[in-house]
Amino acid sequence: MPSRTDRPESQWRLVGAVGALVAAGYGLTLLIFYPGIMTFDAKYVYEDIAKGTYGDWQSPVMTWLWGVIDPIAPGAASIFLLAAALYWLGFGVLSVVEASRGKRSALVLPILALLPPALVFVGIIWRDVLLAGCWLLAASIVCAVCGRPSSARRPAQWLAFALVVLGVLLRPNALLAAPILIAYVIWPQRMSLRRTAILFVPAAIGLFATVQLVYYGVLGATRQHPLQSIMIFDLGGISHFAKENQYPVTWSASENTQLLNTCYDASQWDVYWRLAPCDFVMRKIEREEGLFGTSAISNAWLRAIGRHPVAYLEHRSAYFWNFLTAGNLTMWLADIERPNQTVFPDRAAFNALVSVHDWLKPTPLFRLGAWLLLCLVVCGVGWRRRDTREGVFALGLCGSATIYILSFLFVGVAPDFRYGYWAVIAGIAGAFVAASGWRSGDSLET
Repeated sequence: MPSRTDRPESQWRLVGAVGALVAAGYGLTLLIFYPGIMTFDAKYVYEDIAKGTYGDWQSPVMTWLWGVIDPIAPGAASIFLLAAALYWLGFGVLSVVEASRGKRSALVLPILALLPPALVFVGIIWRDVLLAGCWLLAASIVCAVCGRPSSARRPAQWLAFALVVLGVLLRPNALLAAPILIAYVIWPQRMSLRRTAILFVPAAIGLFATVQLVYYGVLGATRQHPLQSIMIFDLGGISHFAKENQYPVTWSASENTQLLNTCYDASQWDVYWRLAPCDFVMRKIEREEGLFGTSAISNAWLRAIGRHPVAYLEHRSAYFWNFLTAGNLTMWLADIERPNQTVFPDRAAFNALVSVHDWLKPTPLFRLGAWLLLCLVVCGVGWRRRDTREGVFALGLCGSATIYILSFLFVGVAPDFRYGYWAVIAGIAGAFVAASGWRSGDSLET
């Protein structure tokens, strides 16, 4: 293995060119988005920082993290700078690994990072973006140290592991996808189905316990029962398809007719929560009966699935098909302080990106089903080369992204494109590395 000082000058020039492209990409991201786009979800988190409280509807870890870094650049700017740094560090490290092998294809990856389905979300304050940045950087770090002596490799693996756990703490529904990425962090040179399967359940249990410990033990977060939003959505869907009320309350005749026939929307649970005319559902369950957050909802949910499994699957399939194929919410453009206006109306770079986004939005690039399909294809390529470092990398990223997307079949309550953002990032990086290995016919060298 050649030492760093033995590398030819042309190789160093390539690494320098890649570094310049990554730096330019980061600068362009700042030019387009700074100080970041605040969403309503982000606003609620930021308000909790001021109150000094933690709730578990959003991630209390995001509240804590944002509070720690907020003095650097108060408001949206601090968390935006972090998200953009994670994003470009992840792609940057991976690009440098490729460049250090003398591969000119390394110049392509920073350009792929500018693809609209990836770039348009980097400046929007959503924890989905932070999750993807953490996980991409974790995988890239491991890729960079793969094959090195344990004295250099082990600290990097521990850092990568911490980034994977942080992603789960930001997005607990990523719990089932994380073990595949953890398997890559531990065994980056060869994928073994047997040992990954053995790892899966203990890792998932450990991550679940970590979420409970950090959320409620360390941070003392208030339980706001986000899981019951899934149950409310499912009870509405089962009621619609079974044509029989499944909620643990009694409705008036007109409300019952609406519930069974016109309320249901396969794309979101908000129709039962805050959207007229069917907001009567949560008004009665939460405010009048005080049942939200109690075992009455959980018991009704279990009973409804047991009695009407076909209706449950019809409802879940309808949601998931919409999640994968519909033209769902992508960019957030509203100024939350002035909802009738868009953010950055006079910023040319931002408006140019919005125009490109609007042009591409009807295409498969902004359909999560297309990215799920890409991840499945990359997994197939990676599996054939699971004894190479490129193959294991592709399987780690795209395997976790596939499981992450598929988990929404059972836990999704809204169809926004951002919920599958990890599949976009994993698909781009995984496909690039898989293609690089397939072309060269060798494995990553460091």
